[in-house]
Amino acid sequence: MHTLSKLFLAALSLTTLVGAHQSRAHSRHRRTAVRRQSTNKTYTIQDFYQGEDFFNNWDFFTGSDPTSGNVNYQSQSAAQSKGLAYVNDCDNSTVLAVDSTSTVAAGGNRDSVRITSQNSYNGGLFVIDASNMPVGCSTWPSFWTVGPNWPSAGEIDIVEGVNNQATNQMTLHSGTGQGCTIGKSNSSTDQFTGQVLGTNCYSTENADSGCGVEDTDTRSFGYGFNNAEGGVFALLWDNSSGMSMWHFAPPTPSTWGTPSGFWSADTCDITDNFYDHQMVIDTTICGNWAGGAYSSSGCPGTCSDMVANATNYVDAKWIINYVAVYQ
Repeated sequence: MHTLSKLFLAALSLTTLVGAHQSRAHSRHRRTAVRRQSTNKTYTIQDFYQGEDFFNNWDFFTGSDPTSGNVNYQSQSAAQSKGLAYVNDCDNSTVLAVDSTSTVAAGGNRDSVRITSQNSYNGGLFVIDASNMPVGCSTWPSFWTVGPNWPSAGEIDIVEGVNNQATNQMTLHSGTGQGCTIGKSNSSTDQFTGQVLGTNCYSTENADSGCGVEDTDTRSFGYGFNNAEGGVFALLWDNSSGMSMWHFAPPTPSTWGTPSGFWSADTCDITDNFYDHQMVIDTTICGNWAGGAYSSSGCPGTCSDMVANATNYVDAKWIINYVAVYQ
């Protein structure tokens, strides 16, 4: 398990850390701080979510899946009674799982979990430390932030992928229709290690690919992530400089280094496109992306048929050590 002290008391080097919003804290606070060496400015934990905090300070979504997945999202009481949401007594990690025991017809819906933070944010440093993420053909796990009235307030996908995808995909979805692309800024070299998948961040109901960046590290998603015993993902949302995302596989690195993805504020108006975001953790099945990409993913049969295979979902679970938000 990665700990806050291991992650943030190491020698860190970040470009700029600015928190634009001080929301009312519903969760426990830690005194751990991040110090940017070049400016000697200190950033402290605003919200720290671990163990039961997920059940006390996050809401369980129970509506139909907006991405048309083959899932029945469970209420908190139902998820806990079915063993799909619980805290591991050994290490205080939080488990969010897909049902892997019930009989479900091909093309039917399998029980799963989607949770949303009660707090909303307009910037900051967001960190998730997990030792396992959902894997398997037909699965579509994600950790993301989203504002009200999608896509008007934007969406930030920090961890996302489908089926047997080998590396993580990070994406911004803007809602204004202008002023947000991946492009060279006026003040930096825009260095990042990932591969650009799309340059226009504007998203609508009928065209929602956004401006994505694919990580090049095979430990950043799926089986590679789990085989590396997990890792850490970080989003630095800075309204003055832009969006940066990192992935760290264990052991904890001594420096942050070049981000996997970067969206400069010079080419994307951050404050106009992204605001009042809540964090979301979920796993859906098939749906628009996993189902649409299934035939080219190397998975057997069809996505609808896979839903009926309960054993396929034995490892379709998040094991989360903590989520932290710095300001």
